[in-house]
This record gives sequence, structure tokens and C-alpha cells, in this order.
Amino acid sequence: MAWKTMDVQEQRVRFVVEATQKARTFRALCAAYEISRPTGYLWLKRYRELGVAGIAEQSRKPHGSPWQTGTELERRVVEVREIYPDWGARKLQVVLARAGVDLPRNTIHRILLRHGMVRSAERYPPAVQRFERGQPNELWQMDFKGPPKGWPQPAGPLSVLDDHSRYLITLAANGSTQGAPVQSSLEEAFQRCGVPDAMLMDHGVPWWSMSSAWGRTHLSRWLMRQGIRLCWSGIRHP
Repeated sequence: MAWKTMDVQEQRVRFVVEATQKARTFRALCAAYEISRPTGYLWLKRYRELGVAGIAEQSRKPHGSPWQTGTELERRVVEVREIYPDWGARKLQVVLARAGVDLPRNTIHRILLRHGMVRSAERYPPAVQRFERGQPNELWQMDFKGPPKGWPQPAGPLSVLDDHSRYLITLAANGSTQGAPVQSSLEEAFQRCGVPDAMLMDHGVPWWSMSSAWGRTHLSRWLMRQGIRLCWSGIRHP
């Protein structure tokens, strides 16, 4: 991204450092980092036992898969797929059931995935609904784009998009991610298009600050004073 964002491990390192300094109560510290106290104690425990490596994101993959389909059933699924290479899991389910192999469609699909027998176009079901707001100005999406090749400025352009119409409201070459140029661009956009009901953003500057108790910055507080409801995407999910 064009700006500095805090990844999960950096957030945890800062947390345990502040926790060991005891500058504020543990309850207040957990609230500032928007985590529960049991989670905070878990990070501290891992840090004391294993150091910085102990508070890295742990794999949630189970050590075993007791419910994984047996080898013989997998072999039957693969054999049928080889006979009907253009058929998906739904049709294969019918053929297998006729042979006495009763497997859910999702299980058949996972078996095909494990054996590399699913083409990329078959991996995900087609979207049947557009998840968009019902009217213009119900939600704007704001983000800094990564600088394209040959871009003459250190920061990429600021983009503001209307969620309903997909109309590009703002595409501004501000030259930086400072809050003042962003506010100036938004003021001009509000005059042209009106003020939105809500805005969706990620956890990048200038609209989010990890040093603030609730992540608020001067820009985000200014947006709230305009009556705009702020929505935040997941961390590291722009």
C-alpha cells in the first residue's frame, strides 16, 4: 500500500511492550487495542515464554482431520471424475449414489480440489447478487491506490467511489497521505455531489491511528462532525 499500515504482529508487539510498562490499566489497554482481556493475557503469556516469535499469528489448522473422507472413497470419486472430466460435483454425486457411494456434493468438490481436478473457473460459484447500497450517497468508499508505474509522486492517487452507482467521485493526486489534502478533496466532492450517509475505509492513514484509543484521527473526527457514519474494513483487508 501507499501508506504505512500496522500488521497483526506489530500490533501485538506494541501491546505487550505497553503492557510491561504498565502506564495504564490492563483493562484500558485492551480496550485501546480492541481486544478482550483473555486475548491480552494470552499474548503476554506467549511473549514471556517464546519472545516476539510467540505472538505471531498462529496457524488454526487442526493437527488431524478425523472427519476427512477415507482413501477408498476418494479413489472412487477420482475414478468417476476421470470418466466424466467435464462434470462437476453435483452430477458426480448422482453417479456415485447410483453405485452406492453416498457423499455430499461439497465433500466431492473438496476431494476434487485436493487432487487438482477442478479448473479455476469452477472453484467459486458465480455471484448471483450485487451487494450494493440502494441509492447514491448512501455509502462512499475511500482508499489510496498504490502508485502506478512511473507515478511521479510518493503516494498514489486518492479515490472516492459511490457504492451504488460505482461513480468515481474523486481521483486526486494529492502527493501525500496527509489529512489536510484529503479533507480539501472531500470538501470539493461534498459541494459537487452532496454529503454521503456513510463512508467505508480501511485502517490506513490519515483516517485511522493506532496511537488513538479508538483509532480516530483529525480527519475521521471531522467526517463524523459532518454527520457521516464511518465504517471500517477488516485489518489488512482494504
